[in-house]
Amino acid sequence: MAGADLARPVPDPATAGLAVFVVGGAVRDQLLGLPAGDRDWVVVGATPEQMSARGFVPVGGDFPVFLHPVTREEYALARTERKSGRGYKGFTFHTGADVTLEDDLGRRDLTINAIAQAPDGRLVDPYGGRDDLRARRFRHVGPAFAEDPVRILRLARFAARFHDFAVVPETLELCRRMAADGEVDALVPERVWRELSRGLMQERPSRMVQVLADTAALPRVAPGLAVDGNLLAILDEAAGAGLPLASRYALLCSDSADPAGLGKRLRASNDCNDMARLLQVALADLPGAGQDPERVLALLERTDALRKPERFEQLLEAARRRQSVDAVRWMAWRDTVKAVDAGAIAARHAGQPGGIREAVRAARLAALAPAMDTGGA
Repeated sequence: MAGADLARPVPDPATAGLAVFVVGGAVRDQLLGLPAGDRDWVVVGATPEQMSARGFVPVGGDFPVFLHPVTREEYALARTERKSGRGYKGFTFHTGADVTLEDDLGRRDLTINAIAQAPDGRLVDPYGGRDDLRARRFRHVGPAFAEDPVRILRLARFAARFHDFAVVPETLELCRRMAADGEVDALVPERVWRELSRGLMQERPSRMVQVLADTAALPRVAPGLAVDGNLLAILDEAAGAGLPLASRYALLCSDSADPAGLGKRLRASNDCNDMARLLQVALADLPGAGQDPERVLALLERTDALRKPERFEQLLEAARRRQSVDAVRWMAWRDTVKAVDAGAIAARHAGQPGGIREAVRAARLAALAPAMDTGGA
């Protein structure tokens, strides 16, 4: 496992004399030898007034978070939390000079995310996060994990990213109890979608779905979603091919009876909902359509292939992972239809506005017929 060096190259006047530590993902990724993203800092033993006096800008809502006056990085005062209600928002936070770094790390989700590093490079790891990194395992920090259902979603997303890590049995069992107790039902759709969409864009999205299934959270956060081993393998193949989020989401929903209802519940983005709907159309209409110009044109129209050619190509790319599709031929047919000069036809029918659409469609069918004589899709 690689070493970590997140220290600043020169002393920072804004934090001089303060006990500051980098925490969370930046430390974890650096220890794994991965590029470290944005750094999150924890300040121990300071007050909001002291932070403001040093030029830090307060931005926190529920608890004190400040932006560095120069780097604009986030600095949060060390805090503890107490469960005060249902769901992931049901917490009361406490910050104060008496809150230690170990207290702050103890409220985090997984041990691998509960490692801190001082500016001089010293690591603080009270919960064994480095051992779990070496062993490639996900382990919850403590019983407080059960108080926040978002942590199940985060665990699943981390599994999609660090796909060679295993969830330890105790953490898996704790997640199952959380699902059985109904804690997961308090999750708001926006937060579920945020984590699901991020997990779908990881290297092995199937692991996210599998962990959600193993914890019994999947039917609660995505009711009606139907997946099996074959679909999960296709999802990973799509990720390996670099398909965009909308295509991956559409594939995830492709065996489900009501993707529109699922998308509404999740409040999925419009492009994802559109692709999920269109993929169901394509999978139903593509078989045999290549023998009939009328069916080919109808499918091109239903998928808006002429106005949104890039989306149509992405749709074909997703569809061919579920069934045999000659994507090259379909794109050639689309180009044939697109080459018909609709403007010229409209000019010839200027006095007959009601007949323009029919004339354009007839011309497109006439162009398609000889193009399709070379073989079906």
